Amino acid sequence: MNDPRDFIAHEAALLDARRFDDWLALFADDGHYWVPLLGAAQADPFSHNSLAYEDRLLLQLRVERLKNPRAHSQHPASHSQHVLQPSRVEEEGADEVRLRTPFLYVEARGDDQILLSGTARHHLIRTPTGWSIREKRIDLLNATRALPAIQLFI
Repeated sequence: MNDPRDFIAHEAALLDARRFDDWLALFADDGHYWVPLLGAAQADPFSHNSLAYEDRLLLQLRVERLKNPRAHSQHPASHSQHVLQPSRVEEEGADEVRLRTPFLYVEARGDDQILLSGTARHHLIRTPTGWSIREKRIDLLNATRALPAIQLFI
């Protein structure tokens, strides 16, 4: 998969299929998943709280929790649907690219369903096996409002 835009669509499809181990494998060793509390207005994950700022170890722990049959929050299991607008390349170098992808995200569990919208920003690096995620940043629209518990990865 050479086109990074195809990589972004593939990543979302893995999440929607609940293939969390395969999704986690897309992250570089120094990769991060970040959901700023202030959305696009937040400059970094250190000067203000975040809804999530997770390295590979924390992501692995969340994946293991989601797969655990005793995880109370997953009875019944949560499912997601990512609806992506076309990704736009914002910066491109020889071995890295930054993309911006507006999205709608639906998460359903039992009779409950939440709808979130925002922009995903991916910083990808090229590796011998293809693209890897150095950082996935999720800027939620209206991020400062009270949000329901998000069980899966946006």
